[in-house]
Amino acid sequence: MVTRTSMAVPPVEPSQTSLLDSTCRPKEVDQSRVPFTFIVNTCGTKVRTESNHVVYENEVVFHREFAPHQSSVITRDSDLRLTVRCHYPVTKTTRLYTDHMSSNEPWTMGAGSIIEMRGGPTTKGAFEVECTDRYLLISVPLPSSGLEPHFEAVDVDGFHLITQQYGSECGYTYSVLPLLGRVFLRASYFSCHADNQNDEVFTFKFKLITVDREGEESTLNISKTCSLTLPWAPREVICEENYMEVSVKSDLPCPYTGTFKEDLTTALSVAQGSAVSAWQVMFLGDGHLPEAMSTEEASNMGYFLDATTGRVVFRSSYGQRHSVIEMINGLAVEVLRPTIFFRQRWMVIMVDLVVACTLNDGSFDGASLSWETPMVVAPLVSGLPGFESQQIRVGMNGQLLDEQTAIDHGYTIAADMRTVEISVPYAAEGAFRKSFVMENVYHEFHLVQLRYEHVFVDDSGVETRHNQIRPLVTPLLDQHPFTVNQTVLKERIFTVFVGNFPFDVELVTVVFNGYNFTLPDAIERGYSITKIPFSNNTHGYTVKVPFEDSVVTKMYLHEGVLQYSLDINYTLSIMPKGEQYYHLASVVADIKDVFPPAFSALCTDSGISFKLDHTEFDYLWEVCIGQYPLTQQLADHCGYIMHNDSQTLTLNVPLFTTGYIYENITLQQFFGTFEVISRDAKSLEIVQSTAKRCPFNTSELIVCSTSGVMTVVSDVSKAVPEADHTRITLLDKTCKPKQMDENRVLFTFGLNTCGTRVLVNKLYVTYENEIVFDMALASVKKPVVTRELSNRLIIKCVYPVHGINRLFVDRKFRAEAPGMGSIQQPKIPMKGK
Repeated sequence: MVTRTSMAVPPVEPSQTSLLDSTCRPKEVDQSRVPFTFIVNTCGTKVRTESNHVVYENEVVFHREFAPHQSSVITRDSDLRLTVRCHYPVTKTTRLYTDHMSSNEPWTMGAGSIIEMRGGPTTKGAFEVECTDRYLLISVPLPSSGLEPHFEAVDVDGFHLITQQYGSECGYTYSVLPLLGRVFLRASYFSCHADNQNDEVFTFKFKLITVDREGEESTLNISKTCSLTLPWAPREVICEENYMEVSVKSDLPCPYTGTFKEDLTTALSVAQGSAVSAWQVMFLGDGHLPEAMSTEEASNMGYFLDATTGRVVFRSSYGQRHSVIEMINGLAVEVLRPTIFFRQRWMVIMVDLVVACTLNDGSFDGASLSWETPMVVAPLVSGLPGFESQQIRVGMNGQLLDEQTAIDHGYTIAADMRTVEISVPYAAEGAFRKSFVMENVYHEFHLVQLRYEHVFVDDSGVETRHNQIRPLVTPLLDQHPFTVNQTVLKERIFTVFVGNFPFDVELVTVVFNGYNFTLPDAIERGYSITKIPFSNNTHGYTVKVPFEDSVVTKMYLHEGVLQYSLDINYTLSIMPKGEQYYHLASVVADIKDVFPPAFSALCTDSGISFKLDHTEFDYLWEVCIGQYPLTQQLADHCGYIMHNDSQTLTLNVPLFTTGYIYENITLQQFFGTFEVISRDAKSLEIVQSTAKRCPFNTSELIVCSTSGVMTVVSDVSKAVPEADHTRITLLDKTCKPKQMDENRVLFTFGLNTCGTRVLVNKLYVTYENEIVFDMALASVKKPVVTRELSNRLIIKCVYPVHGINRLFVDRKFRAEAPGMGSIQQPKIPMKGK
């Protein structure tokens, strides 16, 4: 193997090269070349199988003595190497070919290659160089700077910048697809700067120039040799995106029959009159008489004409002045009819180079991309009666598929004698796809680089291979997720399906009623999140959350209906770039026949008894006495007798314990009312109340109301057995009993009346009065009125300070709860004390 080192950038000294085994050095060197001779199983050669071949692979490594560039792009400091392979097929001779590859091989542990070009196309997203049967395909990622790279074709004459115009004249198709992040270059085997060896081996050299954000240029040299895998037909027509190309065998006669017989007859007379030994060109069928021009004149008009070892090549961009648009079976076809001629001795040699290309852009029906072309492109056929279609094949990205593979990939070909319609699933294998988020909606589009080939013969018996390359693009396709509430009420679990998502979308987080969970966190918490795959390469997710989970909102809507609700915010990410979007869903479940706790109540001689039979949903409510939840601690503190098990709650409330309201108090009886309430455990809204009002016989009592009224029934006979009831008063002598009988008196008065005393400390306010017995005692001289300690009873109402409002502001008494009352007889001091 002999190779040149001058292709490296910057050039490398031949003495600085080796094979993978650094001890394998070139046998001899000159200023620019290095020869290597080695046995295929030595010098670090790697061996692999590839289809029906055994491949031996080694590399010519150029060693440099400087530090690597720090940028992550390809630079002139990149380590350049040549990959050398020998293929040994079973039935063919060994062949050797050389690919050029630039890689950012690691100078330190952990670095990785940026570009991979070892032996044909690599995965999408990387650098690709591929030989097809009629052109070279180069695909590179768009630089992170967003600045378009550009190519220069390289030959012995130097560097040639490939612009759009230059590309259409010279057989290069350059396209940039920013949304796909790719740059493509297709080079015809007959492109201007390809090294053509006998129309069978074609060598391409390019320089790829990229610019980073700082404006620094980086250059990569690309070289690729392609061998012809499909023999040339006598006539080949290629319809590229930006040009039309036709090549014919040099000895192919000009057809002199068919629809253009008259035009050709006229052309022949012109050719005979102006033919010289140099080539000349004339265009037919544009509505004017043929006019001969030199090849230089044609080139100045944008036409390309060349002769290779065995073929004549003509190329033109679309829309040239000599082209015409013809409607063939309802489809627009651009036609150009050049004829070249020259005089050879006594003969005038004419070569017909007619080219015709369908201009149809294709269509999309929601599932497939379709493209239509005439079955018989009349300008290419010299005689319709002799037309015979031999083969129609389709493919993508330059590769044609056999019939069964095309069917397996979903292609359909509907052909009759008028048209051929090709349909390709938009997500077919080989299609380019781009997904992104716009306005919180997932969008995607697909690009199919369709290749259509039709091989036919006509009256002349000459075979024509007609290739048309057309990009078919879907409009922007938006994907709107949908949710399905699959909840089964009896399971008491929210089950929600969300889908369908393309293969590159992953669920990353969920938010349940404001509580955020990553998927691992949610699963660890006990939520079920299951990915559901489908056969069309989409998937969905099923999320399960129990009704009774703390994140679920519960609300008692109205009598008998309990509603569970769950708002779910799905965070979805397009992988691998992590572009996120969101989908919201809300689900509710209504459970009927759900009622708050309802107590039954019974009056007893000593108080009121309440009973509650437990139900499934009792936990939704709190049972309260006033504003305090009923607990065992509260019951013990207030003197209630409570028993609670899994079936029943019973509560016995003795008379005169906290919580009673007393009404209609007389010396004979009074009514006591006790209320048990049920309230929502979260909102604390009262939803149910059970109040029981019972009559009780009156003996003695004291009631301190919330409105500031003290009611006292006292048996005064216990204090003064023979007291005159008519002389019993409070401290204010005008305050006399409302009722009395033989032993008892009933007083009802406001706390700020009847001489009531007020005592205040940090915790309590005490209202105190006295039931006074005025006793007239006889003596030897005259009666004496006396007030001994034993002749009075002290009555008190005590209220917590924090429970009394505006006591000293407007003298209006309002308490949050009834006060605690007491009736006391003063202690009589013992004699001698």
